[in-house]
Amino acid sequence: MLVCFGVSWPVSIAKALRTKQVNGKSPLFMMLLLLGYLSGMLNKFYNNMDGVIWLYALNFCLVSVDLWLYYKYVKQSSKLK
Repeated sequence: MLVCFGVSWPVSIAKALRTKQVNGKSPLFMMLLLLGYLSGMLNKFYNNMDGVIWLYALNFCLVSVDLWLYYKYVKQSSKLK
């Protein structure tokens, strides 16, 4: 699930960079995902350290970039409507 779900973030980031529009993205959803990935990393760190922690970390970084792009482009997207 982490691999398949993680594939969507580079696509979303590329689209935001290309179009500079973030219509339809939910910052609350992305923040909840960050919390989930952080929880997963902490669980792996304290209970069962294995390679999956790197998938959580990678997805956390990708969602963080997408959230940053959301706040960077949200004003531009609203002006285009």
